[in-house]
Amino acid sequence: MIQIFGTKKCRITQKAIRFFKERNVEIQFRDLALKPPSPGELDAMAAGAWDKLLDMDGAAAQERGLRYLDYEPRAELLARPELYRTPLVRQGKGRRAAVGDDEKAWKEFCAGYST
Repeated sequence: MIQIFGTKKCRITQKAIRFFKERNVEIQFRDLALKPPSPGELDAMAAGAWDKLLDMDGAAAQERGLRYLDYEPRAELLARPELYRTPLVRQGKGRRAAVGDDEKAWKEFCAGYST
């Protein structure tokens, strides 16, 4: 199963959902506004690359002034789900995750699933 973390209004999240449905891959959608990743899920998806999860161009990051602050990315993401770059696509409960519009990774995640 593929887990997709995003928001209903995000066009790229909708693209990811469509991508996997067209390939008959079972997905679980989680709306970040309602149920963000747990600290353990976040650690597994980030694998130490916290900056790739932050949407520094988004309104929430600009409003918060993150470009001009010293901050702990993990703490910011746990406290403010609106800072995530979406979608976060995770293969099962594993550590492999893709962030944003990454069709190459999505295709790799489809390997092993019957179509």
